[in-house]
Amino acid sequence: MNKRWISTKAPILVMLAVNLAPFAFGGQPRNDDIEFRKKIYANKKGEQLPYRLYVPLGYDANQKYPLLLWLHGGDGRGSDNVKQLNGGNQTGTHFWSGKDVQLKSPMFELVPQCPSGENWSDPDLNQPSKWLELAMSALAEVEKGFSIDPDRIYLAGQSMGGLGAWSALQAYPGRWAAAVILSAYDNFTNVEALASTPVWVFQGEADETVPVTLVRDMMKQLNKAHANLRYTEYRKTDHEVWKKVFAEPDLLPWLSSQKRGQAAGGQLGSGAGAATH
Repeated sequence: MNKRWISTKAPILVMLAVNLAPFAFGGQPRNDDIEFRKKIYANKKGEQLPYRLYVPLGYDANQKYPLLLWLHGGDGRGSDNVKQLNGGNQTGTHFWSGKDVQLKSPMFELVPQCPSGENWSDPDLNQPSKWLELAMSALAEVEKGFSIDPDRIYLAGQSMGGLGAWSALQAYPGRWAAAVILSAYDNFTNVEALASTPVWVFQGEADETVPVTLVRDMMKQLNKAHANLRYTEYRKTDHEVWKKVFAEPDLLPWLSSQKRGQAAGGQLGSGAGAATH
């Protein structure tokens, strides 16, 4: 795993005709090419960011849908608009688009791709990178094109993507209904902004990429700020907590119950060390 993003302080069948068009002259589409629409966001400066978009089956423009922005880990970087969906990110990306989730809580999933050698945010200064800013612009584009509930925009990221999620929570306060963060460390620069958004943090006790002691200290800071926080730590587990996280029975009920601006409460547990498995 590429660890370049780690802080020096912490040694982290929809629209078939449209989707099949690229394969009209040979080759067979993968399921991902059918289920996740391939898109490229481009701003007025000509800067581009590839992204994938999952649109719920039976999408009805007359109703509002939640959307989850997924920020991939380091091995998803590139420009192929593929890697961010598979490899180490496959468990996460395919959880939200899976039948179990979609039947209970139909939601959009937006999966941008950060270029090779780049990060979602600066590890030390906690500043969003150009790529995270472009991801936010892509999110705005999707909101204009589809019927998205602005009060149910969720944020999730693992490893390098978790670092980006921490940054997005602080740089764009009040934007999110809730966040899920896996195996990521951050140098908080705006703890107060974090307190307004429900966050569920997952961490492996034996993580050598993001030491658990650092994450425990972060949880203490958030508790001190009276954050709406849930923290789960897995015993004898390394950096790759993905399979355990997405097998959590409370994850979807917790996330789907969150709405921007609702009163704090309704948590399934809170506080540093609230749950250890």
